[in-house]
Amino acid sequence: MRITNYSVALRLLLALWLTTVTFAVVRARGIQNQAGAGAATADAARYRAVLNEYCVTCHNDKLKTADLMLDQMDVANVPAGAEVWEKVIRKLRMGMMPPAGVKRPDQATYDGMAAWLETTLDHAAASTPDAGRPLLHRLNRTEYANAIRDLLTLDIDVAPLLPADDPSFGFDNNADSLGVTPVLLERYLTAAGKISALAVGDPDTAPSSEFFRIRQDLSQNQHIEGLPFGTVGGILVRPTLPLDGEYIIQPRLIRTNLGVMRGLEYEHQLEITVDGERVHVGTFGGYKDFKDELENQTQVGDDVDGRLKLRLPLKAGPHDISVAFLERSEAQGTLRLQPFIRSSTDSIDITGHPHLETVQITGPFNPTGPGDTPSRRRIFVCRPSTSSGRPEQVEGRPSTQADETSCATKIVSTLARRAYRRPVTDGDVQRLMAFFQSGRAQGGTFDAGVQLALQRILASPNFVFRAEREQDGAKAGAAYRLTDLELASRLSFFLWSSLPDDQLIDLASQGKLKDPKVLAQQVKRMLADPKEALVTNFAGQWLYLRNLKNQNPDPFEFPDFDDNLRQAFVNETQMFFESIIHDDRSVVDLLTANYTFVNERLAKHYGIPNVYGSQMRRVPVPIEARRGLLGEGAILMVTSHVDRTSPVVRGRWILDNLLGAPPPMPPPNVPPLKEPDAGTKTRTMRERMEEHRANPLCASCHRIMDPIGLSMENFDAVGKWRDADAGNAIDATGQLMDGTKVDGIVQLREALVKHPENFVRTMTEKMMIYALGRGLDYRDMPVVRAIVRDAAKNNYKFSSILMGVITSAPFQMERSS
Repeated sequence: MRITNYSVALRLLLALWLTTVTFAVVRARGIQNQAGAGAATADAARYRAVLNEYCVTCHNDKLKTADLMLDQMDVANVPAGAEVWEKVIRKLRMGMMPPAGVKRPDQATYDGMAAWLETTLDHAAASTPDAGRPLLHRLNRTEYANAIRDLLTLDIDVAPLLPADDPSFGFDNNADSLGVTPVLLERYLTAAGKISALAVGDPDTAPSSEFFRIRQDLSQNQHIEGLPFGTVGGILVRPTLPLDGEYIIQPRLIRTNLGVMRGLEYEHQLEITVDGERVHVGTFGGYKDFKDELENQTQVGDDVDGRLKLRLPLKAGPHDISVAFLERSEAQGTLRLQPFIRSSTDSIDITGHPHLETVQITGPFNPTGPGDTPSRRRIFVCRPSTSSGRPEQVEGRPSTQADETSCATKIVSTLARRAYRRPVTDGDVQRLMAFFQSGRAQGGTFDAGVQLALQRILASPNFVFRAEREQDGAKAGAAYRLTDLELASRLSFFLWSSLPDDQLIDLASQGKLKDPKVLAQQVKRMLADPKEALVTNFAGQWLYLRNLKNQNPDPFEFPDFDDNLRQAFVNETQMFFESIIHDDRSVVDLLTANYTFVNERLAKHYGIPNVYGSQMRRVPVPIEARRGLLGEGAILMVTSHVDRTSPVVRGRWILDNLLGAPPPMPPPNVPPLKEPDAGTKTRTMRERMEEHRANPLCASCHRIMDPIGLSMENFDAVGKWRDADAGNAIDATGQLMDGTKVDGIVQLREALVKHPENFVRTMTEKMMIYALGRGLDYRDMPVVRAIVRDAAKNNYKFSSILMGVITSAPFQMERSS
């Protein structure tokens, strides 16, 4: 057939060409799929052979070593055994298996198999992302205190009101551990009553006492940061007074165990200031007091305390009250020649510098009213008008019922919106107004009604619990996005450990928080806010800084240690971590940074010259061994015992907190480290550990932990550098899990940062646990790896890790139950 029409011919040629190309593409794709399947099969066969050669000898169905049977695992279907393979990946990345001394594959095989398993699992997870199960979060003690602070501009000490929270997965905000009991609910109700009375200024408040105690190991012969210049020792307290009235400030000086007040051989002056102004100077000591104290101990001590006592009128609200000794001239005694010797170690010696033990504040007496406090200004956003229409100026002046109802509605709805972290409904307001009316009728004043309504808000489940509502119509197991308001709460409790503020709630109510640009702007704003809590709350728990207050080194082994040094330890690590956040540095700098923060007390301890005064400041680190977290006193002390170092604790801390590979818990029948017998030669820690490790029950775990801990032996139990232990030069050599040989802290640090992704992965895991308020499992690991891979492109900057967590599916989504 001849085709005479040119256009028809052109269309036929085009159709023929498309058919040919389509066939070629389909054929090529088929070949690619076959090639991909073939490659996957080849990989599976290759790594099955690796497992059979190096692993199955121990991990098989017959021996069941560590309850791991790799001979039963299907390498052709890795996602089906994801939980087991994630454990294998961790062991491979850390070079932990096969154990040292056993035949091992080369590094290329280690890396290749781990990468193949990770890629396979990550691809499978990408098609079915897991957002995590829904959880009900109760505000823990820290979050409750912060929420009260931000809701009512009221700082409270929650320790007497609520019990401590049990940590889980390393943090105390884990929803599974934040249980609820009838007794705990009563504590929340009691706390709500006390806080609402303090915030509003209950006129029926009776006089009571608040005690502030100074640690006995706080040396008080040196200036303490935050206290007035020209003073030494003492304490700065920040009480919130309930009413305008008179208050008694009663300092009390420490006695020895014989009841004798110490430090009376010289004359001293104790200064009391309120909000920066001196209100009293008490003089005590000298020849007469010292002589009388020796003759009549109790009477003189009580007389001195009486001279320091002060009664004065104070306004309601927060105050800064300092009690400290005026600094004396060095010519008046020899105490200033030894400024870094503890002033309160000896509880027998009656001489030395006097020591403040407690400050007691009692009141109010003769109260005159609730005053004008920050909390009242935050609560009373309006005042009811009088019957003449003018604003009420005097407490108790009559006003119309309509005016009171309107103003009370505005007050309770404003408070409830912030407390409940969402716009309030008519039902919310009606319930609260019922309490207002009841309190108004019982107390007889408008303020009494507001106080009872506020108590109801603080005791409400909407305030005490964070509940995320399941999406209507969601299929069981399906992932869905949180609402903007729920995301706002997650974000604020992650970064602030507190409520979202008005700006965050407004953006969430408008549906703008899901916008990535808006979300990033809010994260930046929140990190710059002074109430950012990642340092004190996240780092404080991850790095064990909270535990330092309970560490009390043996004063006979470490006579120079005092609470001043303990506080400097905490401040150093907190300021160091804060610099990583605010300067947006690589998180690897946590291990390698060549700067730190010290004051004179800490600089002397580290041997850093030319640092004077109590103020913490940033300085370069002249000693390479001091770089990063592993050279900081807080970490070194919290991983030691009170009288000696602990290679086991230090090794386990690094494995768990920096490498994410904690060793197994020891069996119950493992003997403790043998203490040296009296009269025998003192042995080094390495010698004692070698004896302990000779026990087969101990060897399996200690061979992992000990080399790490022993490489840090040049630091004693309070973080001071030393070259000898028990009179012998310290041997800080060892071999790590992957075969790397180290000699001392510098080489240990170099080994840790040789593969920085291991540390970054661990930090990301810790941050996700804290952010989500739940533990992670194998289903979360693909997300962790994705965050680390993306952060690597930006040199592991802190912001990359943080935004990776915040924008991840587990943070922004939830799984339907």
